[in-house]
Amino acid sequence: MRCLFLPLLAAAGLSACSSMPSMNPLDWFSRGSSGPKPAELPVLTNAQPVKLLWSSSIGAAEGFFFSPVMIGDGVYAASRAGTVSRLDAASGTAKWRVSLGKRISSGVGSDGTLVVVAADDGEVFALDAQAGVVKWRSRVSSEVLAQPKLGEGLVLVRSADSRIFAFGIEDGKRRWVYQRPASALIVRAPVGLSALQGSAYAGFSGGKLVAISLANGQVRWEATVALPKGATELERVTDIVGDPSVQGREVCAAAYQGRVACYDVQNGNQLWSREVSTLTGVSFDARYAFVSDDKGVVHALDRTNGRSIWKQDRLAYRQLSLPLPLGTEVAMGDVQGYVHFVARESGAFVARHATDGSPVRAAPIRLPEGFLVQTQSGGLYALSLQ
Repeated sequence: MRCLFLPLLAAAGLSACSSMPSMNPLDWFSRGSSGPKPAELPVLTNAQPVKLLWSSSIGAAEGFFFSPVMIGDGVYAASRAGTVSRLDAASGTAKWRVSLGKRISSGVGSDGTLVVVAADDGEVFALDAQAGVVKWRSRVSSEVLAQPKLGEGLVLVRSADSRIFAFGIEDGKRRWVYQRPASALIVRAPVGLSALQGSAYAGFSGGKLVAISLANGQVRWEATVALPKGATELERVTDIVGDPSVQGREVCAAAYQGRVACYDVQNGNQLWSREVSTLTGVSFDARYAFVSDDKGVVHALDRTNGRSIWKQDRLAYRQLSLPLPLGTEVAMGDVQGYVHFVARESGAFVARHATDGSPVRAAPIRLPEGFLVQTQSGGLYALSLQ
């Protein structure tokens, strides 16, 4: 058994020891003189104004990774202390707020009817989305770091030991479990999954992307996004990070110390790939794929062939979140709580907005009139470009 200190949890005074030790490169860039300093922010001239639509506080994430979700007219968010809330998406007004009495380790999943979170010990809570009362509880095999996903009558929960559990949405009974062996050393990050049209798409250590049938948990196809390289065990860490992005006939995934690659959802045939290392994954719109690499460079790639459209390198080592395309702009958060807007076609800076000074780890999410970010201190900020 090997034990490795988890830098992400240092602020909480925690460490971990298990047969599956983990690492957190996200924290390396923010530990004083031990790593590169975040780049100074460039002065913006003629910046577009950013409007604060509303703000609220849900409670701190501490050393964990929390992201809200919006379904219909509701925003659902959670805190490390065990609070789960529903807020009005237009105004931020709290509709309900409950405490589960347990430390939550993952963000919120919802389909508008059910709200699902998971605790440190693997206990899964499903709450009624309208009233906030617990409808059922279930359990997975270990800690959950990624948001649960709901769809096609199932609640999908991914545990940190490389298992995916499918529970019935009505009763919480286990339908199937998918499992694969994990590498000896993994990136401690909320590696999740995406579900669409009968399949779940999930990435794993060793650079593997797998399409799983929602009907029975069987593998439909498997692809290799990136192969481990290097002389040391640390250099050979090649984990899929973030949630695979699915749209139309494409699914795209990204690997730390590896590549970004897109595949045909039907058969797993590779459409294109590009060498880039990231800790947050890949997002896309109708034309471009967007990646914040592990050095803080933002890339826009052509979705048809992976060709580079532009790079924005003036946010180096600012630990950027996954970019969110917003039409003519792209938004992302950083380690100091700033939200940056760049032009979709050129990568030029458009605007900037400060939140509460704590990191914005999770990708912004869309709102009807703008978008929402959640900070590590628990701030929720609904913003729009004026």
